[in-house]
Amino acid sequence: MVLRESSPNNESLTMNNQSLLKVLNPLRNSKTIILGVGNVLKGDDALGPLVCERLKPEKVSAEVIDAATVPENYIQTIIKKAPQNLLIIDAIDFAAKPGTIKIFEAEKLNSFAISTHTLSPRIFINLICQSIKLKVYFLGIQPAQTHLGSPISQRVQKSIDVLSCILTDIFQRKIY
Repeated sequence: MVLRESSPNNESLTMNNQSLLKVLNPLRNSKTIILGVGNVLKGDDALGPLVCERLKPEKVSAEVIDAATVPENYIQTIIKKAPQNLLIIDAIDFAAKPGTIKIFEAEKLNSFAISTHTLSPRIFINLICQSIKLKVYFLGIQPAQTHLGSPISQRVQKSIDVLSCILTDIFQRKIY
């Protein structure tokens, strides 16, 4: 699912590696679910599932869910697990250079238009927040190409690599 930002007047945070680490570092040692969203058949839209694939359970302490194109199928799972944090990773068209990473405030998600076959991210988050208290981080990466059958672009692949390394560091499973 590729979200498109319909209003450039939002309070989101475009990230470089250091600022991304600084914003996500408070998630360290917390009960967090990482939810990857996207279609693996549509180029850069596969980035959410690809990040999830890289975050192996033996490497990270966070619960990792590859929701593919149906995040709404995991609402009850998320509610039952009652995490402190929910980190949603998806392709978002916010008119930046491909591969740019940006964290969007959950409250600002109403400014997005999405395809009609998926549940709005705002409604998805509201359904969860009605049942449990948690902090939601919506992390978007600017796609370059999302056509059916297209490969992952080099810039988005680099962002997937960087994000996967940062998340592995933050959620590194302790071995005793």
